[in-house]
Parts: sequence; C-alpha cells; structure tokens
Amino acid sequence: MLLPDGLGHLTYSTLVHPGDTWPEMWESLRTFVPAVKARVSPDAPFGVSLRLSGSSAATLAGSAGLRGELRDFLAAEDLYVYTVNAFPHGPFKGRTVMEDVYEPDWTTQERLDYTTQVADVLADIAAPGIRPTIQTAPLAYRANVVDDAYEQSLVEHLLRAVAHLVALERRTGVQVALALEPEPACWLETTDETVRFFEQHVHSRTGRTTLARLTGEPLSRVEDLVRRHLGVVFDICHQSVGFEDVGQSLGSLVDAGVPILKLQAASALRVPRVDAQVVEALEAFTDTIYLSQTTERRDGVDVHHLHLADAIAAYRRDPDGPREWRTHFHLPVFLDDLGPFGTTRSGIEDAMRLHASTPLSEHLEIETYTWDVLPAHLKTGDIVDYVSRELEWVRDLLVRS
Repeated sequence: MLLPDGLGHLTYSTLVHPGDTWPEMWESLRTFVPAVKARVSPDAPFGVSLRLSGSSAATLAGSAGLRGELRDFLAAEDLYVYTVNAFPHGPFKGRTVMEDVYEPDWTTQERLDYTTQVADVLADIAAPGIRPTIQTAPLAYRANVVDDAYEQSLVEHLLRAVAHLVALERRTGVQVALALEPEPACWLETTDETVRFFEQHVHSRTGRTTLARLTGEPLSRVEDLVRRHLGVVFDICHQSVGFEDVGQSLGSLVDAGVPILKLQAASALRVPRVDAQVVEALEAFTDTIYLSQTTERRDGVDVHHLHLADAIAAYRRDPDGPREWRTHFHLPVFLDDLGPFGTTRSGIEDAMRLHASTPLSEHLEIETYTWDVLPAHLKTGDIVDYVSRELEWVRDLLVRS
C-alpha cells in the first residue's frame, strides 16, 4: 500500500507462502494476497513483494503469456508489484535450507542470469510510475571467499548486473534497482563492511571505470547510474543480531551515499540473560530448516555461532558469567515480550521513527517468513490474520511516529 506523507510503499514478503516454483507462487498469490488486501487496504491499491525463485524467474521470462496472465490478475485485484525477493534461488520451503540459501553466489553466471531474468520480468509487469527493486544475496557465504580473486569475481558479476539494468532502462523506460542484503555469516554482514565494500569496489574509481566499460557510458555519468541501480536492503533483524545501533547504521549508509532501496521490518530473538532455564526454553527454536546465526555478547566481546544449537552447546560447556544472545529467527514484528526472553522490536521502532521524520527508503517491507517453523504457542489465527496484524502494527507505528 502507498503510505501518506512520502513514507513510501508498505507490504509483506510472499516468501512466507509456498512458492518454490511458479505454479506454487501463482497459487499463493491468488489464495493469500487478495485476502490480506481485503483486510488492510480494501479501498486502495495494495503493493506486492513477489518471491521469484530461479525456476519461477526462468518460467516467467520464457513466457509472455504467463506474464500477461500475471499483469491481468494484478490489475483485476487492484494489486501492483514493486519489489521481488530474488535472494533464495532454490527451494526455500519444506526442506532444510541452511547455507544453501546463498548458492549460487555472485561469482557465478547462474546468479547473474537469474537476477537479469527477474529484472526483465519486472520491467514487463511493473505498473506505470513504479521503480521496482530486486532483493539479492549478500554476495557470498563468508567462508567461501578464500582470496582476492574470489572477491573480484563477485564484484565483476555484480557490476555486470548493474550494466544490464542500465541497458534495460534505456530499452523499456523502467528503472529497476538491485539491493544487496547484508546478513550474519556472509561476505556483507555488518553495515561498516557494506559501506567499505561500496567505497572500495563500487563508488571507487576502479568500480566506476569497470561500469563505464560495461555500459559504454562516460565516466562522468557512471556514479549517478550506479546509485540509480544499486544499493542495499536494510534488514533490521539482521543488523540487530550483530548488536548494531539501528539508527546509527542507517545514518552511516546515508552519509556514505549508499541507497537504502528497501527498509525491511523484521525482528530477531533477543535473550538479555542466558541461564539454564532460558536455554531449555530456547530448544523450541532449534528445530528449524533455516540458519539461526547467533551472536553472544559477553564481557564486551562478541562471539558468533552459525546455529542457535551451537550457542546452546557452548553455554552448557561454560555456563558461568552473564551474557546476551541475539538470534536470526524472524519473529512476528508485533511481539516483544516472550516470557523468559524477548525480541529486537525496539530496533524496528527506532527505524520507523527515523523514517517517519525523514523518509529513508521508497520501499518498506515486513519479512517474517518463519510462520511454518514458529513454535505453536506463538501462532494465533491463520496466516492471513498473522500477516495482516503485522502490516497493521507497522502502519500504525508509522502513523503514531
């Protein structure tokens, strides 16, 4: 939905629904999105964040008929797509995902082709006046980046994607932008790392020269073009897991001229005091098909675990001393107090207050995709109730701010 006062578009991520193939995503779109719209935006157009896997992107890119069918459905239901989640290339529901979610990474032609197919689809289905964005992986899983040559390959493929977007806008008039999403345990993880990456590899003379070569544009125009077509998704959950000050991090991106193409409201698990009773309660969150990256802050030092279960095992080996945990487990954004532990909802509240004061991004999104693996006691109502309540909570928070 389009929010008032220049606050941008707000929706939820359809990554929460089945959608590993286009038939699955098509069924989810028709089943759930109109029902959510009827609840939260009955009398005005409702924006859609479309999850497109590699399989779905290839299907849509190869069929003008299916794209036409999608456009007709969107028009009939008073819907419009303004962003696509093209982060998970492969299956994301009903099977163990873990580190595979980052594959293929940005060293590969497969990731580049997938992303450009999504861009081409977006240019064809976007409503007039919409500048759509593509959410993508944070370049690579950190452990895989073994040398400078690997990093340079990441940069080369990324800039080739930007060059495709430049050419796409020339050809169609539709401005599509690509948004990298920093995440714990990845090559782009912290906001400081992300700013350095843009400074050293994208906005630098070397990055601009490479893009000038790829686009055929003069060097004097390239800096504007790259900011037009490349930026970041700021996922509040991810940066909260790293104990970042959300307001300070958003300010760092603005000061560095890194576009915040999408501001994602998402909440992590927060354990302010770790003890045996809390650890026992946390076991309910370890039965998940996704990574649950956990940061432990103890005596001012951060220790990173790839899984919540790893943090629990480390605690049981050495239980002495106070510590706090933050875990990458997307929880409903309206929750704060979960009994023995809580959430990082305060980070969302800080970000939305900043956004309400001076809009930071044209695209806002709620990304709580973990409905299928939430502990049963956190589920109330059905998926439409859950999604609608999240949208109403964020919208009301912005209005109050």
